[in-house]
Amino acid sequence: MHIIVCVKQVPDTTDVRINPETGTLVREGVPSILNPYDAHACEEAVRLKERYGGTVTAISMGPPQAAEALRDCIALGADRAVLISDRAFAGADTWATSYALSRAIRRAEREWGPAQVILCGKQAIDGDTAQVGPGIARRLQLPQITYAYRILEVDKAAGRVVAERRLEKGIETVEAPLPCLLTCVEQINEPRYASLPNLIRAIRYQCIVWGAADVEADPNQCGLKGSPTAVARVFAPPEREPGDIIEGADVAEKVSGLLDRIQTRIREAATAPG
Repeated sequence: MHIIVCVKQVPDTTDVRINPETGTLVREGVPSILNPYDAHACEEAVRLKERYGGTVTAISMGPPQAAEALRDCIALGADRAVLISDRAFAGADTWATSYALSRAIRRAEREWGPAQVILCGKQAIDGDTAQVGPGIARRLQLPQITYAYRILEVDKAAGRVVAERRLEKGIETVEAPLPCLLTCVEQINEPRYASLPNLIRAIRYQCIVWGAADVEADPNQCGLKGSPTAVARVFAPPEREPGDIIEGADVAEKVSGLLDRIQTRIREAATAPG
């Protein structure tokens, strides 16, 4: 069974900064990581390989440094990693990104055989759109199961996959024909610690690199040219004022203090100018 997992390198959100003059994200000097949701998708791909046999191909679109995220996939147990990197892909929105990745998937299938399962993280933490996975499925004309919480069965002979989806009000069991694309939530698994042999292999691994021409991508559908959306402004939300802590010897004293504080706020609001 051939399993493909699509991943992305993202800025570490614990250190995101915004340029106050331009209103854009400051990426220089900010560490990058494998998108956490994609780490869960890669782990699930490796688990499927261990259950059913086959190979795992990890694919990412990005600049040359995105190869580091792909090496993380190799460390988790992926068999090969492909970076699609080209100036033509620069500035892509989710529409153009799903196009480029779909072209890379088709090339990977020509190289290593048809994919029965394609996995993505449910979303990337730098955009939170959750659009790329479904976009890939639509471009490849594949059924999709989003927010996969557990993959119960992949029956290649019967040509079906059964999975549980995590929804706001419960869990839904879904069956879909193969090949199928699934997007994974973080609860689907706990990514393993990489074994020493896989760590050594990841350090030495040279990613396969494909450009736009290698995946037969139409330049007019790539990057900024192929992106119908544009970000006008990025800004940090205003910081919230710290909350009040009501001290007291017991609950009754704390409630009394809370009521006094509320009454004070009401009086201040009533006498405020304007």
